[in-house]
Amino acid sequence: MAEDKDKDKEKKKKYYKDLEDLPGIGEVTAEKLRAAGYGEFAALATANPHELAEAGGMGVESAKKAIEAAKSMVEIGFETAETVFERRKNIVRIKTGSQALDDLLGGGVETMAITEMYGKFSSGKSQLGFQLVVNVQRPVDQGGLGGGVLFVDTEATFRPERIVQLAEGQGMDAQAVLRNIQVARAENSDHQIILLEKAEETIEKNNIKLIVIDSLTSHFRSDYIGRGALSERQQKLNKHVHMLQKLAEKYNLAVYVTNQVMDNPGILFGDPTTPIGGHVLAHMSTYRLYVRKSKDDKRIARLVDSPNMPEGEAVFRVTPGGLTD
Repeated sequence: MAEDKDKDKEKKKKYYKDLEDLPGIGEVTAEKLRAAGYGEFAALATANPHELAEAGGMGVESAKKAIEAAKSMVEIGFETAETVFERRKNIVRIKTGSQALDDLLGGGVETMAITEMYGKFSSGKSQLGFQLVVNVQRPVDQGGLGGGVLFVDTEATFRPERIVQLAEGQGMDAQAVLRNIQVARAENSDHQIILLEKAEETIEKNNIKLIVIDSLTSHFRSDYIGRGALSERQQKLNKHVHMLQKLAEKYNLAVYVTNQVMDNPGILFGDPTTPIGGHVLAHMSTYRLYVRKSKDDKRIARLVDSPNMPEGEAVFRVTPGGLTD
């Protein structure tokens, strides 16, 4: 009986060779799904029927049938912790330039994870992003990943001049560094979402090892105003952050995002600074840092949340030559 089931499953695998072979999916629908990031059976098997229907321009029932067929093609289930442990051995880290900040993060900014830094304006969030953009291009033995960068600019804060300054300060070819950075200016939250949904080809073609979004929440904050729009905003933000995590794990790359803040009027004593994004972003960020200005060029970063590192603080400097202790 078990052998018969295996044979049936094997027949289905041979039959479902491409997306077009799945029930309810033709050539036009398949192209739409590939463009939306559903180019593999594994992506379809774990998709939401309503989201898949919207992406492919198909009915919800047809989407459900396609999902069930895709499930027969992939192994979806439990795996041992040992398997997970072996996979996580592939994780590498990008050095920040500050040993104290690296130690706070467990060695640097980690791949397969989302690192979020929030703080008030001019606190150093973008500066860390610029530093990582340069450092990730260095060889692994020099604290980098030897890869390129995908930079999504939402606040018109991207400055190639600063990149050149940081690269030259490290004795790197500034023009080569700039050529390894793919930059896109997001005009609104929907455009921001689409940029990441269509990023896989760019990631593969340019050996992208770091995604920077500066800032993640700016457009969501301006596009959805008032309590009536809060639910829709959080749903879209949730989907967007899940896409980032998916890319981080699939391509073993690091994701660094900056976040805006507001003052919570309910906090009468202590620091009222609160990050935008609510529980959605709080739960999805693997490492969450709060940064604030100190005297002169010093900054204080506090690790607010991490799955494996203790809370703590690190003092670093933002200098013309980059981040240092």
